[in-house]
Amino acid sequence: MDAHSSPNPDRCCAGHTIELKHLRSAVLACGCGSFRRAADLLAVRHSALSRSVAQLEHLLGTTLFERSTAGIRPTVAGRSFLSRATAILEQIDALIASMGDAAHTGSDHLCVGLCTSISARNLHAILADAGRRCGRIEVSAIERTPTDLYACLRSRAADIIIVPERLMSMDLSARALWHEDIFVVLSEDNALAARDRIYWADLVDQTILLGTREQACSLAKIIEPYLSMHDIAQKTQRHDASRHVIFGLASAGLGVTFVLGSETRAVGNDLICRELHDDRGRMQVCFHAHWLPGNDNPALQRLLQLLSDQYQSSSLGG
Repeated sequence: MDAHSSPNPDRCCAGHTIELKHLRSAVLACGCGSFRRAADLLAVRHSALSRSVAQLEHLLGTTLFERSTAGIRPTVAGRSFLSRATAILEQIDALIASMGDAAHTGSDHLCVGLCTSISARNLHAILADAGRRCGRIEVSAIERTPTDLYACLRSRAADIIIVPERLMSMDLSARALWHEDIFVVLSEDNALAARDRIYWADLVDQTILLGTREQACSLAKIIEPYLSMHDIAQKTQRHDASRHVIFGLASAGLGVTFVLGSETRAVGNDLICRELHDDRGRMQVCFHAHWLPGNDNPALQRLLQLLSDQYQSSSLGG
């Protein structure tokens, strides 16, 4: 074997020395666009998080981030690595969730899959009522994209999932729950900020910013047909970034994005939210609960009865 084909011993050992904390620090920093902001979220020192990312870069033998006084942004190699690291962490979290679910064999445990804030309209009340009216139920929650939540439901890592769309699957039962308005998020300097409501036609000259991760991908999937219908799709930018990064781009005046009513509190003070309308009125999304009919968890059955009492619409078959 010649010198060019000989593996680097340090690089071969890197996979054995990289820890989950390295990956989580780097992925969170990427989503925040700042080491300091990520450190605050993790409740660790800024220097400790920065050192963790530097250790990861050393083990990989490549630079993941470009640093500047304005913050950080991933390099080309960083984007590729962090995308895979995010997928790995999601799989690990799902595995831990499924093991936690398996450990609770009693009838008083319920795992709810969500892709929306716990403060969403009615959701907080549903879980609170479940505790009061359904007896002693230990509720755990996992947050994923609708696609990942569907996988959690299939693997029984979740008993029931609540998502802002109707998942079309023959083996799922579903119930329509509540509706939420869609808002346009834009900078204070945008001319549209002076309006009380925004129509699709108003967005023709705007750059549309969409994310591909977290809750953003679910909402993007819902509105993309409307962008095409109103000839706005050609000015759409898709970013492999969290909603917080998308909000940052909107705040910088680089475009507008969208958010559900329950998520408007997560929008920064330097951004404006305006109702999105079409010819029929406010644009809305209907949240649906989904579950496997064969799941005989008594806690799930009590929650389904509660949903039936609170939402008069009939259960939707598979």
